[in-house]
Amino acid sequence: MSEDMKQAALDYHEFPRPGKISVELTTPAESARDLALAYSPGVAEPVRAIAANPDDAYRYTGKGNLVAVITNGTAILGLGDLGPLASKPVMEGKSLLFKRFAGVDSIDIEVDSESPQALIDTIARIADTFGGINLEDIKAPECFEVERALIERCKIPVFHDDQHGTAIVTAAGMINALEIAGKKLEAAKIVCLGAGAAANACMTLLVNMGAKVENIYMIDRTGVIHSGRENLTPEKAAFASETDKRTLDDAIDGADVFVGLSGPNLLSGEQLAKMASTPVVFACANPDPEIKPELAHSVRDDVIMATGRSDYPNQVNNVLGFPFIFRGALDVRASAINEEMKAAAVLALAELAKEPVPQEVLDAYELDSLEFGPQYIIPKPTDSRLLGAVSGAVAQAAIDSGVARLPLPDHYPLTTVDALLNK
Repeated sequence: MSEDMKQAALDYHEFPRPGKISVELTTPAESARDLALAYSPGVAEPVRAIAANPDDAYRYTGKGNLVAVITNGTAILGLGDLGPLASKPVMEGKSLLFKRFAGVDSIDIEVDSESPQALIDTIARIADTFGGINLEDIKAPECFEVERALIERCKIPVFHDDQHGTAIVTAAGMINALEIAGKKLEAAKIVCLGAGAAANACMTLLVNMGAKVENIYMIDRTGVIHSGRENLTPEKAAFASETDKRTLDDAIDGADVFVGLSGPNLLSGEQLAKMASTPVVFACANPDPEIKPELAHSVRDDVIMATGRSDYPNQVNNVLGFPFIFRGALDVRASAINEEMKAAAVLALAELAKEPVPQEVLDAYELDSLEFGPQYIIPKPTDSRLLGAVSGAVAQAAIDSGVARLPLPDHYPLTTVDALLNK
């Protein structure tokens, strides 16, 4: 990042007011009557109502449209364990995206926890405040334990976006890329470089969508995760292959797909050249991908490529998923975000990329045209149709799978955030 850009980022977060979010009032607070209703004595009435029927919290408070973005700061972006306070700008940014793209109110919470169990206990004790919990930037393997325990203990959706948000967007792009390549997910040989939270979730979701676990080679710092290795975590053991392949160079030979969730410049041009025809490469390390698109296209003119960056085509960006997934879950008061809801989000994203691209998107990216193909396999974040498509699919999947407590709202399908806020 240039020095000018670094200073611009600092200025953005400092001016005109420090931070990126604030609290707004939703009811009048001007007259003596307003204040008497908002606080004492009028506030006693909703207190009594909620004590008698806890579900009335959704009726008389903002709980139903409130998501907590929670971290312990142990895996901040690609910066590592810098502590909870340093993670606050990221968590505020997540709250900004919730509000901007899906009209979801969100508050960031940074927890200074001495252990995963302390983090679990802290979150569980405050969970009733919210309609949903978005876990963020918690290192592996602790993040698996934290999410599992909270899903069991909480009655609201708990979603670790570093895992499942990444997986949903990756799976949507992957399905479309393979379709363009004339291949099937069920038959694709997949190499995954990286074995952390995002990698595990991506491969798990791809298997749930039809990929064969025996066709997946997951690689960590030691090499290919194979059945002969000892002391594997349960998450890694699920992808331990019966194979004599030991290195990325071994695994990449003839592979249809490369998914990188690791670090910069770890896939060489020579290794890309060994992949099968029309290879699909998702090099998602940020800010520097596992292989630069310029190099990839110079080696293989048939490669279909995605990265995590906005300055290249096909950005794998979680903002395509989490705001709308929570929007749909909140609107039918889902008790969880389950596999059916994740799959529905995948298919909604994949199908939207095949629709004609609105002029607003072309204008935002200064493009004359854009259509489904190797340079456009997943929607752009500025596409306003994401709100209706993904939220609607997730809400319906929650209903169909039995975790919804409300029917599909009358104001569905959603069109714009403004229309949602003014419904």
